[in-house]
Formats: sequence, C-alpha cells, structure tokens
Amino acid sequence: MSDLNTITSQLWAMANELRGNMDASEYKNYILAFMFYRYLSEHQEQYLVSQNVIDIETNQTINEAYKEQASGDDLNDYIEDISSALGYAIEPNDTWASLVEKIENSEVIPSDYQTIFVNFDEHAKLNREAEKDFRGVFNDINLGDSRLGSSTNERAKSLNRIVKLVDGVEYRSDDGKDILGEIYEYLIGQFAASAGKKGGEFYTPHEVSKILAKVVTDDVEESDSVFSVYDPTCGSGSLLLTVQDEIPGGSNAGAVKFYGQELNTTTYNLARMNLMMHGVAYQNMNLSNADTLESDWPDGLDAKGIDQPRCSFDAVVANPPYSAHWDNCESKLKDPRFKDYGGKLAPKTKADYAFVLHGLYHLSEEGTMAIVLPHGVLFRGAAEGVIRKNLIEHRCGNRIYAVIGLPSNLFYGTGIPTIVMVLKKKRSTKDILFIDASNDFEKGKNQNKLSAENIEKIISAYRERKDIPKYAHLASIEEIRQNEYNLNIPRYVDTTEEEEEIDINEVRNLLAQDRKEIEELEKQIEEQFKLLGI
Repeated sequence: MSDLNTITSQLWAMANELRGNMDASEYKNYILAFMFYRYLSEHQEQYLVSQNVIDIETNQTINEAYKEQASGDDLNDYIEDISSALGYAIEPNDTWASLVEKIENSEVIPSDYQTIFVNFDEHAKLNREAEKDFRGVFNDINLGDSRLGSSTNERAKSLNRIVKLVDGVEYRSDDGKDILGEIYEYLIGQFAASAGKKGGEFYTPHEVSKILAKVVTDDVEESDSVFSVYDPTCGSGSLLLTVQDEIPGGSNAGAVKFYGQELNTTTYNLARMNLMMHGVAYQNMNLSNADTLESDWPDGLDAKGIDQPRCSFDAVVANPPYSAHWDNCESKLKDPRFKDYGGKLAPKTKADYAFVLHGLYHLSEEGTMAIVLPHGVLFRGAAEGVIRKNLIEHRCGNRIYAVIGLPSNLFYGTGIPTIVMVLKKKRSTKDILFIDASNDFEKGKNQNKLSAENIEKIISAYRERKDIPKYAHLASIEEIRQNEYNLNIPRYVDTTEEEEEIDINEVRNLLAQDRKEIEELEKQIEEQFKLLGI
C-alpha cells in the first residue's frame, strides 16, 4: 500500500541502513540531493512531452526518444530550449533514467557522478534569471568522502546504492496524489531529529511553524494579489512553505512569492531544493546565501549602482539562532534597520533583537511578523531593555502585538522554553496580548510535541484577544509601563494553582479523633501485657 506513512518509514529505515557510520546531518546531503535530481529529471521529461519538444514512437520511452533526438549538432538547441523554460537543463546521458540504466547494466564509472553535476552547473549558466536558483545546488555532495568507501570504485558503489534507494520510492499515493513534497519534508525532519544540536540549525518543528504561519496569515483574505513572505534565517525553507499552506488560495501557482536568506551554504542549498520539490517555480522564489545581519536584503541595484533593501513583505517569519554572537560595531547605529530604537544595539553576545529589528524593518505597513525567541528578550535589561521600551513606545505606536509562551523541549538541539513574539506596524491600540501555553503539550520520548488541539487553543486565544483565566491576558499600555516594560509572562498571566483552604475546626476534630483512637489502642495493649504477666 503506497500511503505516506508506509513509504516514509520504509525509506527512512533503508536510508539508515545505507548511511553506515556517516553522521545523519551529512548523509542527508546525499539522499536529499539525489531525490531532488530525480525530481528535476522527471520534471524535465514532463516538459518535453507536454510541450511536444520530442516525438515519442510506439514502445519508446521518453528518455529513449530524448537521447535519439537531442544528439549531435541538435543537442545545444534542445539544452537551450529546456533551460529557457525550466531554468535548468539535463543532457540525455545525464538524466535520472540514464543513470539508473547504467547502474542496472553495471556501466557506471566513478567519474560519471562528477560529470553529471559539472554539466548541470554549466547548463545553469544559460538562464541568467534562474542561475542563482540552480547553480551549485549539488555542491554538498562530497564524492570523495572516505566514509562512502576507501576507493573511488567503492564510493561509486555507495552512490549507486543511494540512487537505487531513491529510485525505488513511489512518489504518488494510492489515490494518485503527489506526495513527493511530504516525503521530502518528512526526511528533513527525521535527519534533523537524528542530527541532535545540528538539527535545529536547519529545521523548525512543523507544529511551531504552523503557529507562526497561522498568526501572520490570520487576517489575510483570498485575493488576486500576490502574497509575499520573508524569512531572514530560512533554514531548509520549511517555515516559508507552511505559511503558503495557511493562505487562502496559496497553493495556486504564483499566488505566493517566497523570499529567504540563509547563512549556511549547505542549508541554503537544502532550502532551494525543498521549495522546488514542493512545486515552487524558480520565478516565485528569491533566496540568498548571506549573513542577514551583515548583508541586508538586496533588492537589486538602483540607478546609482547601490543595493536598495526591500521593505514591503506582507509577512515576516523567523526562527533565528538564539542569543547568537554578532558584530554590533557602532557604525550599525546608522543602519536604518537599527537606528530608531533608543540609540542602542543588541548586545554582541545576544543578537536576538537585531533579528527582531531586521524583520520589522522589512515588514509592510499592513503586514504581520512572528519570530521565535528565548525568554530573556522579555525581561533582560541594559541595551535590550532600551530597545524593548522603544518598540513599545515607538512614535508610530506599539510594535509588539502579542507574546506567546511555548513549552520547553520543542526544538532539536535545545530544551529551553521559547516564545513567539508577534509584531505589527499598523495598530489601533497599544495593548499587548500575553498567552501562556507552556503547560499545554504532549510528552514525547525525546521531545515534547504540540497537538492540533494545543495549536488551536493558542490561535483561538490570539484571535479573541481577551483575558482567559490562567492562560491569556490583554495588558494595557499603562500596565506595561507600571511593570517598567518588563514583558515576562508570569507578570501578566498567573498560572499558579490556589492552595485549598484549610478548615481549622475540621483539623481539630480529626486530631481529637486520632487522640481518642490512640488512647483506646494503648488500653488494649496494656490489658494484653497484664494477661502475659508483663
């Protein structure tokens, strides 16, 4: 039976068996990249057939027809046509079908894999618009890693086994639904769980992503206009894709434009693959491999040759590294992202508010931002206290819309409890909603989980925006000022259980009854001693 659970569990079991002594965070680069290569190759086949680029004879496969017709002097014409349409192009001898055929016929030589990826990169140069989305996307496949084998032939055999494993995956369920994206997402999550601390660097648990996605799309209605979403620390891109799932009509082609920036090159490559494996066309994604806090979002050169940052994303979502180090040199006070918040920068060893201000700067006036942060941002003083106060007392109104406390041990690599800070620019009030969801979770073996009911309870309270005993509190600006801009959740939501009132008279009666029983027992013991002559 080809249901998602069966496919993914079998695939994960086989992948674990094949990876041997290779770390999960590294092995993912091989299996996920080959899945992506298969996807691109089969996507190209669909284009060749649907657009009548090739003629297929009876009893002839698409790959056989492609090999036959895209040959000799005509090859370059086919490659250029495919590249202009798809943004990439794969030669007939390099297609997934050709690679599998060579493996089955024992015709693969160690250099074949290098040739495939070199050719892919060369053809990625043909389409200037798409080059940044495809070029170098397979650079993380280390063909010379000794853990694949001690010789080039042994390494080629290991790669062959991975190809055969990926080729055996059924990309459609029994009802005909394309489940490739779900399979890919499942594997990313499994690799993140196995990678321990490293897993948190590239993956946000889906339940947490759903909370952020629901928050930033809460007041979005279905329309003909394109919705833009930005993640300044996009990891594998899963959070961006979750936002799409919550937008009315978001699954329609071109309805959502994705923007993301990621510092780690390996993770950036993973994000490119992940978005495209979920059907996102290269025209609808704009991802950058750079340090978000050092290299602000480049929106292209203006007439003077200067990069101008884009500031009008409909939604901003982020799960940045917690309390990361950054270069908070004084010159950054001139940076438009950071300059309006009391003349202070986020501390050198705690970049949390730098990410907050960066995301807020890129949020449209009508948009919503949701960011995962450690609890310390709510109450720490010094520079962070100044920035927090200036966010609340901003000349255009309080920017902090809500604070949602999450349970501990939700994320890979850290057990600390976190919060979701929600920010808006355009508001009619200055209050802040506090939600304490820290006690609502399902206990897992290694990690806690948020159930659908837990998530719905959070979102329901967020929408109602009113006091809920021991769960939510809508704090006025006066209350926040009285607390000297300390936003620590227990100051606003009291979750302590009242101790049961003690009835003193009842206690006295019980003690009197106990004394009476003790006296009776002592008399019985004394009588027994007399009978025994003691």
